[in-house]
Amino acid sequence: MAARALKGALAGAAAATLWALQQPLDKRLFGTRYDDVELLGRLVVRERGWRPVGLAFHAANGAAFGAAFALARPHLPGSPLALALGAAMVENVGFWPLGRLIDRFHPARDELEPLTGNRRALAQATWRHLLFGAVLGTIEPRLNARPLRSSDLPATGRQA
Repeated sequence: MAARALKGALAGAAAATLWALQQPLDKRLFGTRYDDVELLGRLVVRERGWRPVGLAFHAANGAAFGAAFALARPHLPGSPLALALGAAMVENVGFWPLGRLIDRFHPARDELEPLTGNRRALAQATWRHLLFGAVLGTIEPRLNARPLRSSDLPATGRQA
C-alpha cells in the first residue's frame, strides 16, 4: 500500500504542478487575479519569495490528494478518470465556501483577489480542478498498473 500511495502522491504532485504552471494563462482567460500558489505562499511569506513556498505547498496538497485517491480508487466503482474528476469536483465544491474566510482572515487578504461572490474565480477554480482531476485520473492508474516487484517491498519481505 505504501508503494501505491507514493505513486498516487507523485501523480497528484504532477497534476498540481501542471495546474500551477498554467495559472498565468487561465488568469488572462477568466479575467481574474485569483492564484492558488499566491494564496498558499502568502500565508507564510508576505514579501518577495512567496512563489516557491506557495508552489511547494500546492504540490504537497496535490501529493496528499493523489495518495488518498490512489488508496481509495481500487475500492470504488467507475473508471479512474471519472473517479478523479468527481473527487476533484467534490473538493472544489466543498472548499469554495472557505473563500469567505480567506477574504476575511488571510494575512495578505488586501493583496489577493476577493473570492466571495466572485463567479469568475469560481469558474476558474472549477477549470483548475477539472484539469487536476484529468491529469490525476490519467497518470495515477498508469503508475499503479505495474505489479509490485520484490525490490518494491520493505526489507522484511512483507507487502507495504
